[in-house]
Amino acid sequence: MKTRFAFALLLLASSGSAISAQSIADRVKRAPDGTVRLTFATRPEYCGRGGSISRGGNWRNQSGDWDRSRDVEWETSCDYGPGRLVLDKRDGEIVSLRFYMGGRWRDRPDATDLGTVGAKAAADFLISLASTLPGKAGREAIFPATIADSATVWPQLIRLARDEERPRETRKQAVFWLGQAAGEAATSGLDSLSRDTDVDRDVQKQVVFALSQRPKDEGIPILLRVARTHRDPEVRRDAVFWLGQSNDPRAIALFEELLTKR
Repeated sequence: MKTRFAFALLLLASSGSAISAQSIADRVKRAPDGTVRLTFATRPEYCGRGGSISRGGNWRNQSGDWDRSRDVEWETSCDYGPGRLVLDKRDGEIVSLRFYMGGRWRDRPDATDLGTVGAKAAADFLISLASTLPGKAGREAIFPATIADSATVWPQLIRLARDEERPRETRKQAVFWLGQAAGEAATSGLDSLSRDTDVDRDVQKQVVFALSQRPKDEGIPILLRVARTHRDPEVRRDAVFWLGQSNDPRAIALFEELLTKR
């Protein structure tokens, strides 16, 4: 039976950066078991210290229970890149990953350092991991892909969110970060997901939350439609809840409409 990593290589063959991304996968595959690390450029609006990443002063803690001193060290409070990805291999397969922003590598003679790779290729590689690795490792590959410099990953995130072969939590993470992506195209993708009757309830509810995080002129009209017409009452209730948090006059008009129907 082929390993999960072999499936990642097959997926990369269809991507726009297949050759570059596959070269990353090949290099990781050839590396010995243990720690493999690589570096890539991140979007200029992000800075961080370890697993805590900031965009415009809005901090998001990515570190969880990671030991920040294990791989990287810092001298400033917030470094504008680069992104530092650490992969742990066991029996030839990736079993966990960690992502850091800024700082510098700690000297670890036992680590295999692949150096700096192209940001777009790194994003494709990370999406391939999210599309193949199980559990936490797959989920945690998504966020660093979204902040790789000049990479457009929202189409892959939509496909990932629709892929019922992937764990539900991975699909929910894909939707969440789709909701954080900039631009109307990402909102259109969320709208498409909200209409997809094959997407399960938990993922649909994550779509509703992601829409609530979009600019009001993008997210509110879709939430209004979901609240009025979605087939699942739990999803409709979630849409109503997030509309209630918006303080938008259109939401108030909807509440009046719903209450006067009784």
